[in-house]
Amino acid sequence: MKTAIITDSNSGITQSEAKQLGISVVPMPVLIDGELYFEDLTLSQAQFYEKLKSDANVSTSQPNPVDVGELWAKALESYDEVIYIPMSSGLSETCHTLQHYAETEEQFKGKVYVVDNQRISITQRQSVMDSLKLAEEGKSAKEIYDYLMNTKMQSSIYIMVGTLKYLKKGGRLTPAVAAIGTLLKIKPVLQIQGEKLDQYAKVRKLSDAKQTMIDDIKKDFSTRFKDLYEAGKMTLAVAHTENFEEAEKFKDEIVAAFPKAEVTFVNPLSLSVSCHIGPGALAVGCAVKY
Repeated sequence: MKTAIITDSNSGITQSEAKQLGISVVPMPVLIDGELYFEDLTLSQAQFYEKLKSDANVSTSQPNPVDVGELWAKALESYDEVIYIPMSSGLSETCHTLQHYAETEEQFKGKVYVVDNQRISITQRQSVMDSLKLAEEGKSAKEIYDYLMNTKMQSSIYIMVGTLKYLKKGGRLTPAVAAIGTLLKIKPVLQIQGEKLDQYAKVRKLSDAKQTMIDDIKKDFSTRFKDLYEAGKMTLAVAHTENFEEAEKFKDEIVAAFPKAEVTFVNPLSLSVSCHIGPGALAVGCAVKY
């Protein structure tokens, strides 16, 4: 049984990386002042942040189900089944739309499995890497789907926001709270545990934000994921929004703090998250590995 692995660009996997891995990546649509772009095809990270910082009207959109279906159909010419790993349904309706499409289109019934395992960005990428290992072992799409769903809550992401501007713009902060926060130089720490992007803590310095995120992961590893961490089954990854140098430094701190966990990569955060939090963010995520 040959199973194709397909994800979307919210995973942080680029088109060139996808070719090396032997997978396909659906580019997420991004609307900028009413014009449609596609991540990593007609829109680079640099171009995205240039537009975002210029106060252009930037938002992300759902991929066209027909376009995704064409990619599934092409994969099924060479593979028996398809595992499709989109961003969490808690952050977008994309997942539900494509689940319905896979279940109702005759050519995809029983062949395409759309996974809603509540992942985004670096944790979504880990799901892809796990799926590749399972597929290489000859596991069926249903077996891979079951593994991803059974482990879906075994992950966390903590994000330090560099500016309050975009949380205010997106309606996640009132103008008054954003103004006070900017005046006091508050850096909120957000979390994604499952479905939602929520405020978690408030700090004033970068060093405090990094320590807060490290402490949060330590708490996860001593409670929810204690047995997995002790068994060496947890991975860590660092993400950022146009903040690569700080992300590299943060990675070194993460490596020192967690000797029993593999630190897998340093990646840009997905544009679907970035458009809500803006540049200058740092994040750390943990996820179980197969």
